[in-house]
Formats: sequence, structure tokens, C-alpha cells
Amino acid sequence: MDDIGILVFATRWGRSRLGSISRGVASVFALAALAASGPAIADDKKRDNRAAEFVAMTEAEGPYPSTYKPYPGVPTALVGATVFDGAGNRIDNGTVLFRDTKIVAVGDSSLSTDGYVVMDGTGKFVTPGIIDIHSHLGDGASPSVAAHSDVNEATAPTTADVWAEHSVWPQDPGFSRAMVNGGVTSLQILPGSANLMGGRTATLKNVPARTVQGMKFPGAPYGFKMACGENPKRVYGSRNRKPSTRMGNLAINRQTWLDAINYANDPKAKRDLAMETLVGVLRGDILVHNHCYRADEMAIVMDMAKEAGYQVSAFHHAVESYKIGDLLRENDVCSAIWADWYGFKMEAYDAILENAALLHKAGACVVIHSDDENDIQRLNQEAAKAQAAGHRLGIEITDATAISWITLNAAKAMGIDTMTGSLESGKMADVVLWNGDPLSVYSRPEKVWIDGALMYDMMDRKLRPVSDFELGQPGEGDVK
Repeated sequence: MDDIGILVFATRWGRSRLGSISRGVASVFALAALAASGPAIADDKKRDNRAAEFVAMTEAEGPYPSTYKPYPGVPTALVGATVFDGAGNRIDNGTVLFRDTKIVAVGDSSLSTDGYVVMDGTGKFVTPGIIDIHSHLGDGASPSVAAHSDVNEATAPTTADVWAEHSVWPQDPGFSRAMVNGGVTSLQILPGSANLMGGRTATLKNVPARTVQGMKFPGAPYGFKMACGENPKRVYGSRNRKPSTRMGNLAINRQTWLDAINYANDPKAKRDLAMETLVGVLRGDILVHNHCYRADEMAIVMDMAKEAGYQVSAFHHAVESYKIGDLLRENDVCSAIWADWYGFKMEAYDAILENAALLHKAGACVVIHSDDENDIQRLNQEAAKAQAAGHRLGIEITDATAISWITLNAAKAMGIDTMTGSLESGKMADVVLWNGDPLSVYSRPEKVWIDGALMYDMMDRKLRPVSDFELGQPGEGDVK
């Protein structure tokens, strides 16, 4: 009997029961036991097999997969319109061709339209579908009643285990409002900011669907919502528990990241949903979206990210980003901001209207976001306001650049810029035809295509989306 034999016996029988048995005696005893243990081994195998009957899907197997399928479309050519391609370019009297869910070509009037249904866009404008990087539609659905309040899992400072998609109500009328008034074709749903670590975000295509899986943007990476500053310390400090200060915020965050690193390095660790998400962040598979207002806190968070070994994709509500444009550029972090919404709490006071313009001048990534069921319907106007503030300061910002703040830059921060966000050959045919300059307060989406399917037509009542919740109610199907 060798040491392996002893080990086998000791493992089955329990090391403590071997006690002080000498090696020789143990060898003989173990050999005899093994010779008589055939049925016992068979029983063990049966138990092992029974245990294997109950195995949950792993993270890698993709539970809750996207079941999204594009609605049917026809080959379409938009001709004669002014085209903002989302990548910072403008084409006058342009042509946009799309078929089979994809953009085929974008160019001037010389492009052939043979084989396409031609739509005259003379006097109108074309942009990519608008993307809102920060929304709570579905989680905080309309009407805004307590029964629909599913944004904040405010029961612990860190709830990395929750997923925003598990609260999304696809019947929220806000989805169709965002499309018909704002031209929104994709959006990110985030859990709330009560927690330091609020959970996973969900990226959705803005289409009618029975389930949230039917809206899930295929191939989009998950995001991870974090929050710094007043919200977490107020929510939990008021309960006389940690964190009640900003230093408490950092302490909990740092320890949680250390726990995640230990989990990732321990092959025997028991499966943990929160840790799975955090390890996904450390591996770069899940993108961090950090609610943070003050410049000094954003700088600290970027240091914490370096300490733990992850990347911040975007700071949201970043009203003081203009103070650290160089740091944000050097760390490749986007700022998702409002044009002029500020002053509602202390950390939101030192905002300026020129925030986006100064970030743009510093070479940092600018995204205009909503965080609101009404503002999501007017992101084009929010971008225009931020552009105008820059012009008053003497910073030149082209119309095409302002459009990129609500299209390609948002897509970049959400990790979907290779698929959508600009009108480029091979990308998803997410397209908006505006009845006027999209940076004008008087303009509205006239038609909206998602993956080449015409999902909204202002001029055709049959192509105005109505959720089940709206059926039979006053104003059903109206152009709101």
C-alpha cells in the first residue's frame, strides 16, 4: 500500500479516524478495507451521479439569452436628405442604402438605388438611431406608482448580484414614447444609484416584445452600475450603517474588489452570483458605468480601478467632468452628462452649461444621457443645448459632432459601437428620418427603422407603436 492508497482510505473514512495508526498497520488495514469496499464505492458513484442531476447553467452558458429577432424590412434608399452619419461627418444631398438588416452604403447622390424602395428625403435629415446610455425605462415604468418601483435594490450597500433586466416590464409605454418622439433605437437600462454596486445593466433594442429577452441587444456586453458620492452614504448612513461617509464608500468598494480578486483566484470557491459579476468586470467582459458627480471623486475612482485592475467605461451624471478633461482623456473614460440639469443636491451644484464643450475641446469622450422618461424623448434637443453653450464660449462644435454625442459615443461606452451608432456599411440599419434639422426644437422623427424594419411612421397611424398597457386608453396611437 502506498501513500495514495492511504490517502484514498483516509479521505473516505475521515482522517481523524486513522488517529495514531502506524503506517504499516494503516497500510494493512486500508488494503483490507479497500478489498471489501466495492459496494461502498458503487454507492458513492450513485450519489455522485444523483448530485450531477441538479446542475445550474454556468455564466459561460448564457442564462437569460437574447431572443431578439429583427422585424421584417424591405430594401430602402433614403435620398436627397442631409445625412449626419454619427461618426462626425455630414453629407448634403446624401443617400443611405440599407437591406437585410444592415447598412449597405452611405454617400452622395451618385449612389445607385436600383433594387431599393426609394424615399425622398429632400429638406429632411437622416441620423443613426439615437442611443440613451442611461435609462430606467421598464424598471421604473410608467405610470410612476410604487408597484412599478423596481430600480433600486436598496437593501445592502453592494448588490452586485442583481440584474436590471429581471425588473424590466416590456409593456412600459415609455419605450414607444422614446422612439416616436426621440428616435431612440437602443438604450441601456441601469439599476439605481442607492448602492455602491447596484448590479448589472441591460442593453435593449427599442422594439415591442413580450419578454425582455425579446428586446435584449444581441451581442451587447453587460454593464455594471456603480455609484459614488451622496446617494450611497445617505441611504445607508441614515440607517446607521456603513457607509455614512465618502471614505466609507471607498472602503467598502475596495474590500469588495479584494474579495472578488480572491474569488477569481480560488478554484474551489463556492459559486457566488455577485462575485461572478465582479470577476466579469475584472476580465473586461462587463463594462463599468459609474454614477459620479464631483471631479475629485472621479479621480479617486479611476485610481481605485487601477488598484483593483478594471476599467471605468463611463462616468454618469458627471457634472464636474470639465475640471478633469485631461485625466478622462488619458484614462479613456467617457462622460455621460446632461446639458443643463444640475443644482438638485450639493454634489450637483458646481455644474456649468459648457461641460460638454470643454470636454470636447480637451479631446475627451462626450455622451449626452437622459436618466429620465421625458428627457429620453428629447436627447437631440439636449445635445443642441450643450452645443450652443460651447458656441457661446467660442468653442466650435459642428452639428455632426453634436449628433455623435447621442449616437456613436454612447455606443462606444456601451461596447456596441462595432454594431450600431453610426451609418457605416455593415452596421445595423438603425436609422431615423427627421422632418427637419434634428438639432432644432421644432423637428421630430418622421420615420424610425430598427435593423432595417420600419418601426414608426408619423404619417401612418398603423405604424405607431402602442403597448398593451395603452390599448383602449385615451390618446392610444396618437403622435405624442
